[in-house]
Amino acid sequence: QVQLVESGGGLVQAGGSLRLSCAASGSIDYIQLMGWYRQGPGKPRELVASITSSPTYYADSVKGRFTISRDNAKNTVYLQMNSLQPEDTAVYYCKVVSWRSYWGQGTQVTVSS
Repeated sequence: QVQLVESGGGLVQAGGSLRLSCAASGSIDYIQLMGWYRQGPGKPRELVASITSSPTYYADSVKGRFTISRDNAKNTVYLQMNSLQPEDTAVYYCKVVSWRSYWGQGTQVTVSS
């Protein structure tokens, strides 16, 4: 059984930074892709960033502000979020694609103006 544990969400003022982490544990011997999605109030879930061996993907709305990275030894993916804006407010979910897809429980990010 694979579990994804997310951490790092919270409340921050506009212009601030947060770093999200997502650690995959359990029987996972192959990771094709790791990514971050978000779902804002009344909005559909959208892909924010993803990383495979290469290249990385970023949504246009976060390019230049967010950076995704992974630690293969720890099966962990990170999302460094800088210059946060109120429109970044959402629940952020990590996703790991192995032989099947796994989702984290979500972590709330709230950006105040």
